[in-house]
Amino acid sequence: MTIAETYIAFTQKLKTIYEDREAANIFDWVFEKVTGLKRWERSQNHSQQLEENQSNQIGTYLKELLQHKPVQYVLNEAWFYKMKFYVDENVLIPRPETEELVEWVIRDFKNQNNSKPTNILDIGSGSGCISIALKKELPYLKVTSIDISEKALKVAQTNAENLQVKIDFLQADFLNQKAWKSLQVYDAIISNPPYIPMTDNEMLAKNVTGFEPSIALFTPSGDPIIFYKKIACFAKDFLKKKGAIYVEIHENFAKEVRSVFEKSGFSTVIKNDIYGKERMVKAEKV
Repeated sequence: MTIAETYIAFTQKLKTIYEDREAANIFDWVFEKVTGLKRWERSQNHSQQLEENQSNQIGTYLKELLQHKPVQYVLNEAWFYKMKFYVDENVLIPRPETEELVEWVIRDFKNQNNSKPTNILDIGSGSGCISIALKKELPYLKVTSIDISEKALKVAQTNAENLQVKIDFLQADFLNQKAWKSLQVYDAIISNPPYIPMTDNEMLAKNVTGFEPSIALFTPSGDPIIFYKKIACFAKDFLKKKGAIYVEIHENFAKEVRSVFEKSGFSTVIKNDIYGKERMVKAEKV
């Protein structure tokens, strides 16, 4: 098949579960992965015949995609903060709103003396995207990142090695306060914790609930703000004075999360994402 014929056949099948534009974008991503050709290069060579092994690989990827498997898991790659990360079903796919959280942290840190803050804790490593992006942009930081999942930590460590940054990864169940003994005192805490109530399960897309790790999506015991309560408690003893907490939140629980931190003596700011939704909170220790 030619490149043009492959594009038509691929996108027609994918349009059965994706909108036209998304199907086209997914093809571009898959095609570049298989052939190394970008979209503009493909358009200049649309009548070129694909090699048999390339056609077979594209067909294999298409079968997985038609099972609602996210393209990031199919290709084992996702982009975050201008960097390519390895991802698999042991970690969440990095989201644009998490990039906004990272950008907020970086902007605040760059406005300060670049020797402070230096000691940073990332709660919920996942793919390592938050820790690695912070370390890449602010190399002077000492970043510790924790996760309950050993498999997630292996993914994060792989990404740190691939992207050539030094992060201290630790396996710990943050909700278990006994685990806090292995941690230090920090200048700042960053987290994108699980915040989706299990009752919202049916509202999520199949490519989320069917493939992304539930332990990283849903809060245990049905309390959507349990992690923020624990972070506030932890920060009383493990966050330096004038230190800051930056967290991603569920858009429906911004006021509740702010209240948790304010009751613990923190001053807070709620920040909207680019779509105008309340998706981030900053809490400063006064």
